[in-house]
Amino acid sequence: MSGITAVVLAGSRPGVDPFAQSYGTDLKALIPVGGKPMVVRPIEALLASSEVGSIRVLAQQAERVRAVLPSDPRVSVEPSDETIAATLEGMCVDPATQWPILVTTADHALLTPAMVGDFLSKAEGLDIAIGLVTQDALLKRLPETKRTWLKFRGGAYSGANLFLLGSPKVRSTLQLWRSNEQNRKKAWRMLFTLGLTGFLGAVLRLRTLKQTLDRVGRKLGLTIRAVEMADPLAAVDVDKPADHELVTAILEGRA
Repeated sequence: MSGITAVVLAGSRPGVDPFAQSYGTDLKALIPVGGKPMVVRPIEALLASSEVGSIRVLAQQAERVRAVLPSDPRVSVEPSDETIAATLEGMCVDPATQWPILVTTADHALLTPAMVGDFLSKAEGLDIAIGLVTQDALLKRLPETKRTWLKFRGGAYSGANLFLLGSPKVRSTLQLWRSNEQNRKKAWRMLFTLGLTGFLGAVLRLRTLKQTLDRVGRKLGLTIRAVEMADPLAAVDVDKPADHELVTAILEGRA
């Protein structure tokens, strides 16, 4: 793949963010990590990736985020909608959107060009690809880490904050996501909308990850696959103080 549009989600949760405040700012994307505002790190990785043609940064406070980013004509900063799903759904109906789209987040401070290339090479031709790291690989690299694991028959996985959206066809998936965003802490409700058999298979761990995604894809008329990342550090983002300490230690070669 080449000429990919990369989208970096740099929004904020409503209200006060105690995590950001503890590092001297009110915006999570501007938390300093290794001497740089956190959002700068994934942007630099994307700019150094030969596959990426342009970068669209989406944030509620676009001007403040724009002020810290590298001055490069490939980077634009735009106001985001109220939710992630609404923002991405809007891109599906925007005739100016260039497909496919690589989506990542401002807190992906360990993102590297190698990770981007690995993900895109494995995701080519899919409607939706989801970057994941296996539990075995991550615990081998970071035995003490605590992550949220997605458990299926045959293995457990952690998200890598990397997604490929292949074409405007993905709008149906984004609409489903948007209708369930208020239940994001109750994932079973979203699973249930995909059918009773699929719901029970996931809850009881009777299905592998591939079987689960195949079923979801058939329901939505899309090809959806998980991409297992070669570098387990792709699953490490900065979402809480312990993550910040870990990522800082990794950047300094101490972990």
